[in-house]
Amino acid sequence: MFVLTTFSVAARCPRTGMVGVAVCTAVPAVGMLCPFAKPRIGAIATQSFVNPYLGIDGLTLLEQGFSAQQTLEQLVANDSGREVRQLSIVDSQGNAVAFTGKACLPWHGHRVGKGYAVAANMMVDETTVKAMAEAFEVDPQEDLAERLLRSLEAGDATGGDYRGRQSAALLV
Repeated sequence: MFVLTTFSVAARCPRTGMVGVAVCTAVPAVGMLCPFAKPRIGAIATQSFVNPYLGIDGLTLLEQGFSAQQTLEQLVANDSGREVRQLSIVDSQGNAVAFTGKACLPWHGHRVGKGYAVAANMMVDETTVKAMAEAFEVDPQEDLAERLLRSLEAGDATGGDYRGRQSAALLV
């Protein structure tokens, strides 16, 4: 288990069907642990006390035809460390869900919108997820990678991870 206090967005573009994840943290090499995506299947961000198998197993469930909600329910039910985890999932249809365990480091929370989910922990307050969601929604016709990056930039502009920034990743 890796401790990654992070902010992220997982999303699907309704125009192209592309899926992706953008994530930022004060911990090195976040791209190796948090973002998971597979074309025409879905995207998953796993963070807080990261278990990368939630991303790997989640994509397998999505590929087997589970919805984002069913995938989230299965992953959370089978994870003994669920109370220190955050998961954001979007499936190939654009259904988005998120989970934030009660024992994640404060401030922690998430926001789900049409085709996306943002999550953050170890933030000052909910300003980060609010700004990220608003930034993602600005122009639905823009390329997914641009929207994901804009969302991360908005989260960072609010102060982001209060320990600073060390790494970020964008996977589309």
